[in-house]
Amino acid sequence: MTRVTYLLSKDPVVEHGGDIALSRLMIEITKTFADVETICLSTAGDAPSVPGLTRVIKPAPSMRLVPRSLAHRRSIVHERYDHPELRATIAAHHGRSDVWVAEHSYMAESYLRAREPGVRFVINTVNTESQVWKATRGIIGRLQSPFILRDEVRVARAADAVGTYDADEAQMYRDEGATGARWIDLTMPPATRLALADAGPRLVFMGTRDWPPNQEAFEIALRLWPRIAEGIEGAELYIVGAKAANAPEVTYPDGVFDLGFVDDLQSFLSTCRALIAPVATGGGVRVKILDAASRGLPVIGTSAAIGSLGPVFDLDPFDDEAQFVEQARRYLRDAAHAETQSRTLHDRNAQRWADGVPQRAVQDLICP
Repeated sequence: MTRVTYLLSKDPVVEHGGDIALSRLMIEITKTFADVETICLSTAGDAPSVPGLTRVIKPAPSMRLVPRSLAHRRSIVHERYDHPELRATIAAHHGRSDVWVAEHSYMAESYLRAREPGVRFVINTVNTESQVWKATRGIIGRLQSPFILRDEVRVARAADAVGTYDADEAQMYRDEGATGARWIDLTMPPATRLALADAGPRLVFMGTRDWPPNQEAFEIALRLWPRIAEGIEGAELYIVGAKAANAPEVTYPDGVFDLGFVDDLQSFLSTCRALIAPVATGGGVRVKILDAASRGLPVIGTSAAIGSLGPVFDLDPFDDEAQFVEQARRYLRDAAHAETQSRTLHDRNAQRWADGVPQRAVQDLICP
């Protein structure tokens, strides 16, 4: 059986977020056709040991990254993940894998320094880090973005194959010479469909806000909410997902409630008529949309939120604020519409999974 080793930037046992959720899904699908081991960077020194998982202490950001990045002509993002202990761990695993898969472009740095000759190397970019830094990290992000993009293209060209969660991103890499770049047509396995016929006039925003694009979308949602809720009795917007550690205090408009982490997400979402995703900075992993589709939760999203999943789930993007607001108001006013859209979305996702579309997409990337 083929042997595959994944390189993860987060600990799949103790950490959360959209990128690690899809990494777990990629690994579970890979286990259906290969033996899988995982090497991850982790900050959890006391985490329980797991068979097939090797942890390496994650390097903390340091001011020393700046002179190192200048010396090596790399972005500070990619410089941080060229890590001696990770390189040593990779080298110690030589001879145990037929394929190595780096989740995130920057995880390729250590592998390329300790590359195993004659072994297939695949990168799953997850998201375009250069785009995120440019849009959400101020002047430092704008200065670093071109260097991050240069690094992303460089490691993509060095890989045997590159997978992305966005079709336009895959085309960009092909245009830049990474001819093996492709879109990973990945969707989640179907969950129990939400029954929305009795849900009240309630919408939900989901996303961990330590990820800057989610924080940005959260702020847009708060700004739009008074227009969305105007004149609709009992209209509510619930915010689900952890706050950023240093997030500024915000004033919540009437009808907005911040729940943070929700223990029983399925039960809670059954009380909501739709997910709103007013995302301004998109690309990469769109786990909110995939999770909503797996449960049959209707989505009101921008192009940046939906990306390549629009044709997959027959979702129309709403980039004009007035159109976005009106769509959200429609769901607040019409429970029957929410129920109909829920059935359609859930059925479409379930059929794709039954047809093996995402399973083939993963296998074709890793073991063509």
